[in-house]
Amino acid sequence: MTAPSFGQGLIKKIPLFSLEGRTALVTGGSRGIGKMIASGFVDFGATVYIAARDFAASEKSAVEMSRYGGRCIALPAELSTIDGARSLARQLEAHESGLDILINNAGNARIASIDQFSEDDWDDVMDLNLRGPFFLTQALLRLLRAAASQERPAKVINISSVDGFRVNAKGTYSYAASKAGLIHLTRQMAANLILQNIVVSGIAPGPFVSDLNVAARDHGELLAARVPAKRIGRPEDIAGAAIFLASVAAVYVIEDTITVDGGCAYALPTHGHPLA
Repeated sequence: MTAPSFGQGLIKKIPLFSLEGRTALVTGGSRGIGKMIASGFVDFGATVYIAARDFAASEKSAVEMSRYGGRCIALPAELSTIDGARSLARQLEAHESGLDILINNAGNARIASIDQFSEDDWDDVMDLNLRGPFFLTQALLRLLRAAASQERPAKVINISSVDGFRVNAKGTYSYAASKAGLIHLTRQMAANLILQNIVVSGIAPGPFVSDLNVAARDHGELLAARVPAKRIGRPEDIAGAAIFLASVAAVYVIEDTITVDGGCAYALPTHGHPLA
């Protein structure tokens, strides 16, 4: 088979990074990394639904992101249960006949010493961080299939963490295990769903300012000094990676979880200073 030529400016005629006309759902989209991604999607032309436990916060964020002519809609969600995932899918089906992009971002963390780490600390995090992405994707398959084609597949992007690749010195046992599991789940889902024109990939963020990342939020300068790139992540860093994976530019990027972390994933851990 002869490879296509991209001379004479042909590549310029393909809107590689546009999300115009696309519909996206971002879980945990009312704040932190989810809001950064959702804002980028709105700016690049997508209709964006954000879902989180705190519906009031989601509504406030949706109004903020729609202020300059974009379209962002808030939906209530409890994604740590299968019933919650199915309820969100039904809500979305009431608005849309297809879903082009799903961002599985909602997550939680617990920190405790190994002898004090409770069953609830384990289950609460695992249910939201690992079970949640799987069963929400399952619940949304009808909408994803309806939007998907070989030329323009639907996209599922799982938001993991550099803690899925490296050891965090603090006692985030269930969080680290859930994020490592999500990286492998991404591969497993991708291998099966590509046969249905649904591309699955992932992003492993490093330090970004959020309520979940207390170190980046409260001790940014100290943490930045320990990041190889010498700074905390900016909204455009994570939004840019998500826009790339969600766009036609990345239809051939399958199964991979890319790190957006300033070099943290393979840096030596420093005791007491988590980088994600």
